[in-house]
Amino acid sequence: MTLQAVLNRVDETLPQALDRLVDLLRIPSISTDPAFKPDCAAAADWLVKELESLGFTASVRPTPGHPMVVARHEAPGRHILFYGHYDVQPVDPLALWDRDPFDPAIEETAKGAVIRARGASDDKGQLMTFIEACRAYTEIHGTLPGNLTIFLEGEEESGSPSLIPFMESNREELSADLALICDTGLFADTQPAIEMMLRGLAKVEFTINAATKDLHSGMYGGAGMNPIRVLTRILGGLHDDQGRVTVPGFYDDVDELPDAVRAQWQSLPFDAGKFLGDVGLSVPAGEVDRTPLEQLWSRPTAEINGIWGGYTGAGFKTVLPAEASAKVSFRLVSRQDPDKILPAFKAWIEAQLPADCSLEWKEPIGSPASVMEITDPAFEAARAALSDEWGVPAVYTGCGGSIPIAGYFKTILGMDAMLIGFACDDDQIHSPNEKYDVKSFHKGIRSWVRVLDRIAK
Repeated sequence: MTLQAVLNRVDETLPQALDRLVDLLRIPSISTDPAFKPDCAAAADWLVKELESLGFTASVRPTPGHPMVVARHEAPGRHILFYGHYDVQPVDPLALWDRDPFDPAIEETAKGAVIRARGASDDKGQLMTFIEACRAYTEIHGTLPGNLTIFLEGEEESGSPSLIPFMESNREELSADLALICDTGLFADTQPAIEMMLRGLAKVEFTINAATKDLHSGMYGGAGMNPIRVLTRILGGLHDDQGRVTVPGFYDDVDELPDAVRAQWQSLPFDAGKFLGDVGLSVPAGEVDRTPLEQLWSRPTAEINGIWGGYTGAGFKTVLPAEASAKVSFRLVSRQDPDKILPAFKAWIEAQLPADCSLEWKEPIGSPASVMEITDPAFEAARAALSDEWGVPAVYTGCGGSIPIAGYFKTILGMDAMLIGFACDDDQIHSPNEKYDVKSFHKGIRSWVRVLDRIAK
C-alpha cells in the first residue's frame, strides 16, 4: 500500500471527518467555568471512544480538575507522543457571535469554506487533524502508523493546574522520543511552519515606597521624595538608545540565531510596515541591529506592562504619593533563566534607589524559553513532508509568545517537541465567531499522514 492510497482515503472521507469534528464541537467543554464540568467529561469520553475505534488502548484519567485522555499503540520504532487539548475558551460576549457558538456550521466565505464554532481552531479542529490522519492510515493499512501515544488535556484554557502533577506522576508512560504539538499556525496563512523556539516569560510586580503617607505638595514638594519620580527615572533607563535592555548580565545566555535559520527568516514574505501599520505603528522599537522577525521571535524583551501611583481621578489632588508601582515582564530566549533574570532586575532597581526609598517585591513568576534540537533528522523529514503537501517550502519559525507544554515536555519528560499547526491568523481564537478553514482541516490531515509516514517508521 502506498502513501498515495492513504492520501486518497483522506480526500474521499473528508465529509465524514467534518461530521465527526462537528460532533466534538457541539460539546461545550469550557474548562474555566465549573458549570461545564460534565461537558468536559463528555468531551473526554467522546475522544476515548473515537481513539478506541482506531485501535488505540485509550482511557480517561481523572485529575483534581478536568480529566486527561491518554491513548497508546505500541509498535516497533521511535516512540512519538502527540499532544492537544479538548477544552475551549468561554464564549462571552455571546451577543457578538453571529450564531450559537456550540451549533457548528460549515460556511462559505470570500476566502473559502470555514468551520464556525468555539474550539474550531483552538484546539479541536487541530487535534482532530491528527486523529483523522491515524484513521485514514488504519483504514488503508489495517494498523496505526507506528509507536504512538496520544495525550489530550482538558485544562489548557484555564491555566493547566493539573498538568505538571499528572506529567510527573505518569512520567514513564508519557516519556517518548519526540512530542508533536498541534496548537500553532501557518506562516501568513499560506506556508507550513515548524516552530523551533518559544520565548519564555518572567514577570514581576513591585512597589517603591517613600513617605509613610501621601503628602501635600505645597508643604512637602521639593523637600520630600516622590516615588513616582524615582520609578519613572529608573524604568526610563531600562533600554538604551539602541533598544537594548540595560540590566547587567541580561544577554549573557542569549545565543545567536543559526545562519541557516536566519536566511530562512529573511526569505519569508513578512512586511514589517504592514504588520505595524495594521495597529497604527510604523517603526520597529526593538534592538536596531536586528530584523523585525528577530525582534519578535529570537530576541529577549523587557516591557513595562503597567504603572500607577498617586491620584488618577478627575481633576487634581496635588499630593506626593507614598508609593508607586509597576508591572514588568521579560520575554526570554535561548538559555535565559527567569531565576537569574528576575534577581538581576531587582538588584538593578535597588542599586538606583535614593535615600528614603524602599522596594517591595511581589512574588515573581517565570518560565524558561524552549529551543528545539532541529539537528534531529525527524525535523528535516517533517519539513520535507510539509513542503510536499503544501507545495511551498516549509520553514522553521519562532514564536514570540510562550506555549508552556513544550517547555514541560523538555524539563519534565526530557524530550523535544515539534510544533506543527494549521491555524490562520484570522481564525479569531478566544474571540467571537471563531473559525477554522476547511482547507486547513483537510490539508492538516494530509500533512500528518505525510509526517507520520516519514518519522514514525
